[in-house]
This record gives sequence, structure tokens and C-alpha cells, in this order.
Amino acid sequence: MTATAGTSTGRSTGWFPVARATEVGTTPVPVGAGGRAYVVVRLRPGGEVSAFPARCPHRLVPLAAGAVVGGRLQCPYHGWRFDADGRCVDVPSLGPDGSPPPRADLPVPWAVEERHGWVWLAPERTVVALPPAPAAEPVPEPAPAPGPPPGPVFGNLDPSLEHAWHPVALSRELRPGGWLQVRLLGRTWALSRGADGLSADPPAWGVRERFGVVWLAPAEPRDVPLELPEDGDRRFVRGWLTPVRSAGPAGPLADALLDPTHGPFVHGDPEDGAPAPEVTPEPGGFTSVREQGATVATAVHRAPFQLRRRLESPASGAATTTLFLLQPEDADSTRVHACVLLRAGHGEPLPGPDVVAAEVARTQRALAEDLELQAQLASTGLPLSARDELHVRSDRHGLALRRALADFAAGR
Repeated sequence: MTATAGTSTGRSTGWFPVARATEVGTTPVPVGAGGRAYVVVRLRPGGEVSAFPARCPHRLVPLAAGAVVGGRLQCPYHGWRFDADGRCVDVPSLGPDGSPPPRADLPVPWAVEERHGWVWLAPERTVVALPPAPAAEPVPEPAPAPGPPPGPVFGNLDPSLEHAWHPVALSRELRPGGWLQVRLLGRTWALSRGADGLSADPPAWGVRERFGVVWLAPAEPRDVPLELPEDGDRRFVRGWLTPVRSAGPAGPLADALLDPTHGPFVHGDPEDGAPAPEVTPEPGGFTSVREQGATVATAVHRAPFQLRRRLESPASGAATTTLFLLQPEDADSTRVHACVLLRAGHGEPLPGPDVVAAEVARTQRALAEDLELQAQLASTGLPLSARDELHVRSDRHGLALRRALADFAAGR
């Protein structure tokens, strides 16, 4: 794209120097022009510079974390690809015959020019010409942080979260006669285990233990507890992951943990080609079932942030369940409690310690990869308006999660 040379005028009209040309290669560079956030990148080594809006329209992931693949800019989350004109040319989860929806195209700036050793952007059509060689070094404006979505966002300090049971510690972290300090909903609580049981300071509506986890409800809870049939089944052996923190709110992380289509791009998993899951709304959340060849994948969510995933082979009887319980500590911090429960096939002995340890390590690695992506999102919470993101048919889990959280926030 080209335009005539001139000077910048107005807030978003005219030309803006955004980066030295030598600084722009095949790794996206975040820049700002006219108060708007973009990334600039060369889609081929030594090629022309292209510019794109800062976020992918699908899940608002910063494209600065993306990569150039086959002459296209690829989003790091679900692998959506965009050509130099901003057209979305590939949505992998739709399959080889799927067509990207029209809203998937990116509104690129009107023009990009490389002149005088600098990359210049014109966000909107302008009659102003690019300036001649400047007498002094141009001063590009800082790359602004991409703004939050215009609609409602479910964050870690949403008032409705007062009315839920939240995981705050593993039972083994709170010894008899001991105490433990935890963060929940922007406050610090002191948990104690005494002769009379569990207590919290400041006082809470309730403290209890379930699944080997200590739970706290600040006010009278209205959430629907997640059931874990494996908890009382002697055929299952469990292994707890080391609790970790996510540098962001719980909603987007829950979205990632429930999402079956980001595995090839975040975890390097092979694409399974399975159809989109069937989702059944239930009180407090939903259940979904998806067949993957000889296995059946089941996911269960209970608002706000209790998740259970199960992968089972009906023929052999082997099953792996992963439990994720998210603790909204502060606006930008979430503690993750996770456990794997393993069952061997029919007539097989219980899974041994080495098998459990290997599955715990595998799950911990995958979780670390999800947390690394979450840290790049700079998100304030999960958008609840369907118009703030772009959804495709493989996003049924994400849509069901947003509906469940919207209902919970509304007290339904």
C-alpha cells in the first residue's frame, strides 16, 4: 500500500513514524499511530512492511506474540492467519473446507510506507503527503496498550464472586494447629485449623474441605458445587500438581483450559480433527461430550471457576481426569489448584507412582504453557458480550462459559 508524501495532522489522520525500518523483521513489533495500537512486520524476509491492529478479533490476543508462517501473520492462540491486506485466510478449527467469517478480517491502516529509514503509518485516508527527509530524528509515539472491550467483563473482583465457594489452599498446606495466610478477592484471610475445625479471619460465611482442598465462601454462596465421581472411586489414583499463579484473571484462563482447539499452537499437540463438542447447559454451568476416535472427552464447568476434564477409552476402561480449581486472588492474580486422577484399563493394576508422576509432569508443562500465554494477554477479565469477540462453531465451550458467568453475575 502506498500514499503521497507529507506531514501528519489531527489525532488519527496523516502520517506517523512508528519504527526504524531496520528494527522491523519477521517478528511483529508493537507500535502506536494516532493513539491506536498496531503491530508492524515483514511477512517475508526483506519484504515490504505490513501493519495490523494489535489484537486478533477471535480472543483479543496481542498479535505482537504472533509469528510469520508461510507469508501470513499467525495468531499464537488458535493459529488464525492473516494476509498483508488483513484478510483472514485460515481458521484451523473450521477444518480445511471451512470459510473464515467476514468479521475475521482485520481493519488494517490505510497505508504503510518505508521512507528515510523509517516505517510510516497512515491510520486513515489522508490527502497529506509524507514529509521529506526530516531535519531531526522522528520521535514515534509509544505503543498504547490495547484497550479493554467495550462491553461487560467478568474480572477477579466482580461483586458476585462474594457469593461462591472458592478454593484457597490444599488441605495438606494447613496442618493441625497451624494457620495459613491466603489472598481472595483482593483481601487477605488467615485460615486456622484448630480443635473445633477450620476458621477464617476476618470471619467468612463458611470454610470447609472438599476433594482435599480448603474452600472459603465470603458471603452466602449461590454457586452449584462441582461433582467429582472419581473422588470416591478406588480404581482412581490421584496426583496433585504444585499450585501455581497466573498473572491475570481467572476467566480467560478457564476459557483456555476448556478450549479443545488451541492445543496445536500452544502445546504442540497434533490436531485431532474431532467435531465441535456438544454442549448441554446445566444448573450452574454446563457439560460437553466429544468423541475423539476411540476415546470420549467430557468437560464439566461450574461457575465461577471449577472445571473437570475427562478422557476415557470405553473399550479398555482406562481414564484420565484433570481437575482445575481457580482461586481469584487479586485483579491480576489467580492461583491454580490442579489434580490428575488416573484409572488403568479393565483388569489392570492401579497406576503406579511413576505413571502418576509422569502424568502430573505432563499436565504441569501444559499448564505452564497456558499461563505463559495468559501473561501476554494483558486482560482485565473475560468479555461477556458476544460482539466483543468473534466466535466460530468450535467455540461452544467458550460461549457456554460466558453464558454461565453472565448468569452467575446476574444472580441467576
